[in-house]
Amino acid sequence: MDNHEHVNYFDQSIADFKRGTRRMEEYLPEMTRGYFEFTEEAFKDGTIGKKEKQLMALAISIYAQDEYCIIYHSKGAVENGANEEELMETIAVSAALGGGAAFAQAVTLATDSYAHYQQKLH
Repeated sequence: MDNHEHVNYFDQSIADFKRGTRRMEEYLPEMTRGYFEFTEEAFKDGTIGKKEKQLMALAISIYAQDEYCIIYHSKGAVENGANEEELMETIAVSAALGGGAAFAQAVTLATDSYAHYQQKLH
């Protein structure tokens, strides 16, 4: 019997991103750190709160059809207290601008990853 913990698609995607980031950092450490310092600053509480920033990032990720970012920012939205109604409004705005492709990504990957992290983290 396999004793390895089951890793789902969402967690595996985030692990893959982190592995790729570490590899990039081996070759371009200052650039990689600079990028992440910049993004960390961008997502800090300010006039706009962390939850709202995660929802904005999710909307842009859906529009761009960036699966890794959809998963990552769905998780971030959950971690910062976004509820399902806020998620659905975010999806609606993204789909209004991105059309059918954004809508398809939103009602599948975004809602599934949100539900996964809502269950896992709460």
